[in-house]
Amino acid sequence: MSQPSQQDEIMAEDEALRRPAAGIEPILEAKGLSQGQIVRKRFLGHSGAIIGLVAFAIIFVMAFTSVGYWGIPGWWKYNHEEVSPLVNDGVPTASLWPLAWGEHPFGQDRIGRDLFAMTMRGAQQSITVMVVIGLIAGFIGVVVGALAGYFRGWTEAVLMRLTDVIIIIPALLLAAVMAQMAGRRDSGSWFASFASNNGILALGIFLGLITWVGLARLMRGEFLSLREREFVDAARISGASNARIIFKHILPNAIGVLIVNVTLTMSAAILTETALSYLGVGVKAPDTSLGLLISQNQEAFATRPWLFWFPGLFIVMICLSINFIGDGLRDAFDPRQKKFNAKKAKDTGHPLGATPVTAFDGTKGD
Repeated sequence: MSQPSQQDEIMAEDEALRRPAAGIEPILEAKGLSQGQIVRKRFLGHSGAIIGLVAFAIIFVMAFTSVGYWGIPGWWKYNHEEVSPLVNDGVPTASLWPLAWGEHPFGQDRIGRDLFAMTMRGAQQSITVMVVIGLIAGFIGVVVGALAGYFRGWTEAVLMRLTDVIIIIPALLLAAVMAQMAGRRDSGSWFASFASNNGILALGIFLGLITWVGLARLMRGEFLSLREREFVDAARISGASNARIIFKHILPNAIGVLIVNVTLTMSAAILTETALSYLGVGVKAPDTSLGLLISQNQEAFATRPWLFWFPGLFIVMICLSINFIGDGLRDAFDPRQKKFNAKKAKDTGHPLGATPVTAFDGTKGD
């Protein structure tokens, strides 16, 4: 049998280099799929995002159906204001073994209010603030950053100086002042009247109007880089308008930065509302929130710890769920994200199994 020639060896090596390394998703894995199908497939393949989505869905359904919302009654027999006789001295009646729910699964406070109802009401407040701030801050941040990064010149100068002015204002201090104004119930002020009747909504709107600056700066940087790419030049030559180039061509390529920042902003919004309520300038009695529950029951941490732990647990679960969902969405929308299975690469003995990431990370080669 004749030995392979040097040309045959070179061709074989070249063919091996062109094959995607073992353990890495091939770049053409989604050939024939629409953009929506590709995003959905990637998101559903992200285990952390699915766990976060399921956890958040459970919390959302429990919070908004158990104690009711906007006048719609819920399925739980108590509300966050109702006082009832202490059962088992207020100790939680839920147990894992034997599995039982009981009359007051999260326990009761000293005066007999049901902690489950109060925690669900607090979760409603946190989710409402989170959604309002995410929508407002995301919209303003994207618009300001896109206009500044795409048009440059005086547009960029004006918008970035406005961003610099807002970014130095302490958001917590302004939110506290707004909450104090709302608490005065001054009938002569439309702002105080609106904030008094829609406290948590007003707080979310206000915080959304001052928390967009970080996203605006990030989006400006992305647009400064993407506006010089070849596909943008091709869109200009084909006669596309500036609005179409911004929102149809450039923005989809910056979706990863947008999603990560918005989810972080939403998580921070929950913590901001918690801090304000803890300091006594956020949600006020007779309404309640997770931060207010922690503030009211901090002195009972040693004697009745369940009054502190359940609200704190829901704060952590909501924040982690949103962050996991955002991480999954970032990976789903970013075409450069690729999965690498080191064990699979090692087992198959692929010639690029040891060094595949730099060669096939989605930015070099085919």
